[in-house]
Amino acid sequence: MIALPAEPDQEVPAHVLARDPDHLPDELPRGAEIPDDLDPLADGILMAHQVKWLEDKSDLKLAEKGRRTGITFAEALDDTLIAAAERKAGGDNVFYIGDTKDKGREFIGYVAHFAKIVASQLVAIEEFMFEDKKADGTSKFIAAFRIRFASAFRVEALSSRPENIRGLQGVVVIDEAAFHPDVHGVLDAVNALLIWGGKIRVISTHNGVLSPFNELIREVRAGKRPFSPHRITFDDAIRNGLYKRVCLIKGIEWTQEGQDAWEAQIRAAYGPRKAAMRQELDAIPSDAEGAALTRVQIEAAMRRKVPIARLVKDDDFKNAPQQVRQADIRDWCRKNLDPILKTLNPRRRHVVGEDFARSGDLTVLVIYEIGPDLVRRTVAQIELRNVPFETQRDIVFHTLERIPRLGYAAFDARGNGQYLAEVARQKFGALVDEVMLSQAWYREHSTPFVEGITDGDIWLPKDEDTLHDVQALQYVNGIIKVPDDHSAKGDDGFNRHGDAAIAHLLAFYASRQNHAEYGYTPATERTDGLAQASSAPRRAAFSVPAIRGGLW
Repeated sequence: MIALPAEPDQEVPAHVLARDPDHLPDELPRGAEIPDDLDPLADGILMAHQVKWLEDKSDLKLAEKGRRTGITFAEALDDTLIAAAERKAGGDNVFYIGDTKDKGREFIGYVAHFAKIVASQLVAIEEFMFEDKKADGTSKFIAAFRIRFASAFRVEALSSRPENIRGLQGVVVIDEAAFHPDVHGVLDAVNALLIWGGKIRVISTHNGVLSPFNELIREVRAGKRPFSPHRITFDDAIRNGLYKRVCLIKGIEWTQEGQDAWEAQIRAAYGPRKAAMRQELDAIPSDAEGAALTRVQIEAAMRRKVPIARLVKDDDFKNAPQQVRQADIRDWCRKNLDPILKTLNPRRRHVVGEDFARSGDLTVLVIYEIGPDLVRRTVAQIELRNVPFETQRDIVFHTLERIPRLGYAAFDARGNGQYLAEVARQKFGALVDEVMLSQAWYREHSTPFVEGITDGDIWLPKDEDTLHDVQALQYVNGIIKVPDDHSAKGDDGFNRHGDAAIAHLLAFYASRQNHAEYGYTPATERTDGLAQASSAPRRAAFSVPAIRGGLW
């Protein structure tokens, strides 16, 4: 037995591992466990869905599958035939990109077996370091396995995802693509591969409805991408004889009773995790897999008739004279915000969460009313797109001055958001928290927010864009947040980056802070009729100039 060396971390490629495919190392697991004399082309070996996959000669193929349905096995057979053929017969290099090193070993084990049985070649399995050249000119080395054929072509199985897939030319197989950190980047590289006759195969189980892989499937089905789609569920594989192949490999007799018990045992192994079972076996993407909240959970927390005020400005607005901008915004606030703010209950405490954006994404302000039952009810949501900094400041000041019993406000202070958070703090003092969103902050405060939604302690506006924003919250390295690379289109056709979700998260954070409650009486008489009512329940009264003076 030839033992594998330690995990390769050296800069020099390792040497040939196994010269004889009849004596493959133990660490080549499932690919090496198939019988030595198994001929995949013999009658009754390949299942119908595997044959259909092999017969599809499209340059771009996609398989949406349940686990262990045999597509990787069939792909390895096809890739062996491609690499063993001369160029004039369609031969080419093959690069397999799995999600783990074990998957690479399994795949290369299949290829080694098929090379001997189908291509009649004795091949050597080499372990080496694949150089992945990044866009910035640096390189990293990825552990990989390689088989060279007499045709001069090769099959390489990489242990992790290369960043520069454009550097590969031939047939590229992306296995478990739903778990690829940048599947969109991989697909963007497809055009470069196709120029010189390359092909790409995307194979994966699901990883939630929000995964780029599921987005790709929807685009393919809508005719937006020219992939040839295949869908293979665990039930499909069973109907096509999967258990009979298991019996063949294990040397046991097939019976219908045995098959039924085998399937029941596999499904029962998931226990109460029905969504996970449907996703992994039935190719049904789970709302909760990868996502922090399911669509059902979010919709259950939504309530009708929550007002949402939206303002979009074109690029010319920022260059208008200051007096024109201020007059325009005063008029907008009077028509769109004041009718909402006048309805706020002067006897209830309110908090605010704000997520900032200047262009591209949205600035979102969320106002929660804290009820005597401690339920945080959204009473207003304000969304600003492409609004200049000073105009956002004016809208924020106008809003916060008119919120009765304003208890706390949490402002996103990252990047350009630091300006708005800073001026709000200068004007309203300790009422405003300048929050520097970070991994540590998300780790501490995101989970309570998610639990608040599932427990019914948070009421959201019944709005499709807000739904998608909150649904964008995912587990990223064990932390609930909106992924940095997330981008979606709102009903207005513009990008959203989970903006409302962050604003709600900040509002919930504000509602949980221990803070004194203050009130103030404006220096000038209010004309909206709320001054007397809104100041009555407060513990103290300060004027706006007093706040500016730094009493807090």
